[in-house]
Amino acid sequence: MPPLRPPPRSTRTYRFLAAFVRPALQAMSARSWTGAEHLPTDRGFLVATNHTTNLDPVTMCHFLWDNGFAPRIMAKHTLFKVPVLRRVLAGLEVIPVHRGAATGARSLDAAAEALERGECVLVFPEGTLTTDPDLWPMRAKTGTARLALETGAPVIPVVQWGVHQVMAPRGSLLRVVPRKTIQVLAGPPLQVEDLRGTPEAVHDVTARLVARLTDQVAQLRGENPPDGLWDPEAGTRVPR
Repeated sequence: MPPLRPPPRSTRTYRFLAAFVRPALQAMSARSWTGAEHLPTDRGFLVATNHTTNLDPVTMCHFLWDNGFAPRIMAKHTLFKVPVLRRVLAGLEVIPVHRGAATGARSLDAAAEALERGECVLVFPEGTLTTDPDLWPMRAKTGTARLALETGAPVIPVVQWGVHQVMAPRGSLLRVVPRKTIQVLAGPPLQVEDLRGTPEAVHDVTARLVARLTDQVAQLRGENPPDGLWDPEAGTRVPR
């Protein structure tokens, strides 16, 4: 495995973890990564991804790091309550995501500032692990759409599949034998300009994003997605 030059905006914690975690990931799984040409190199951008396991942030960071980016991750603020993890998240400059109008706005402001500086911001639009019984993307929050519409930053849908074979959904144990293949697919930027300024722009962009994530996951899985979209509050599929 050839050494990589650390991305220009990587922190000391990022570089330290990459030195140990990247070789471990290479040893425990094979990679099938496509679409990296869609990642912008001249401006800040959002990476929106599906969320099936607790290992997903590591997988996404691995993919982005190997393609020259040290992403600013948006993660639930409750993770910062874990003492050791809190120090790691701070070292990675993770952006805590709070619920509520005032605190939520501060989270979006921090992400917008990172985008303005030309950074890559990694977001999980669903806000938590999918509860879809078949692990398809479920109904998403509107934060990603708000950031895209307010900042003009491109949204790159990047999906993964196969991580759930290494770590079970909502599990914590690694299953590395036999060796699994992790697939990652980055797609073209999401088109949002035609929706800017329309009454339901935030919700329409969110729906468009979930549709793109679902289509890309279907491509990796080689399956047709279900007709409905999983609604975590209703606990059932609803029309798209």
